[in-house]
Amino acid sequence: MPERQTYLAGRSAAEWQLPFQCRNNDPFCGNFRVATKPLIPIVLDCCKNLVQNDSMKIGYARVSTEEQNLDLQIEALTEAGCDRIITDQAISGVTAAEGRTGFSEAMELLDDGDVLVVWKLDRIGRSIADLVHLLKLFGDRGIEFRSLTDGIDTTTAGGRLVFHIMGALAEFERDLIQERTKAGLAAARKRGKRLGRPPALTPAQIQHAKAAISARRETVSGMAEILGVNRSTIQRAIGAIR
Repeated sequence: MPERQTYLAGRSAAEWQLPFQCRNNDPFCGNFRVATKPLIPIVLDCCKNLVQNDSMKIGYARVSTEEQNLDLQIEALTEAGCDRIITDQAISGVTAAEGRTGFSEAMELLDDGDVLVVWKLDRIGRSIADLVHLLKLFGDRGIEFRSLTDGIDTTTAGGRLVFHIMGALAEFERDLIQERTKAGLAAARKRGKRLGRPPALTPAQIQHAKAAISARRETVSGMAEILGVNRSTIQRAIGAIR
């Protein structure tokens, strides 16, 4: 070992920058070059890049009643490697996802490249239209989505394919609803049916109110109170028959 120290110490600063062959009896045999950049900053830069590229997994669990248990969903989300799990207790699936406290908190935690993980699709939405709206919201923000039991994972090509199929089905469903609505309205008009909200006052009530007000037996406000409607309703109804 002393011989190696003497051998290294005898080299000039310029020679340190060039590769050289170790002696045959040197245990550290091989060509090497001394690093010109300190090692610690290199390690810190690598760690920084790893942290920046590492996406976060946020799990979301929901049950509709206080009696239901979240344990099954939390266990599955934990096994999926979620960094945090946000829950909604006693929140019905009918309630819009963006109106739930827990879901809103999860969305605040998610950033571009992060993944939202749920146990099942119906934990975030009940209808195809709701699901497609949420998946589009995720896509606009660069958030990936994964459903553990439904096999949907937008980080994969297959998951993105399922997403586009769901979007096409939702659009098809909307078109069908619009066509049925238009057909129903047209059929009702043919039968002479009045569309819209039913009138608040019958023709007989309007005539009675007009006669009472004209004869000064009652005021507009008084008739409105008697008939259980607003003052403006009485005025519009009387004005329409003049």
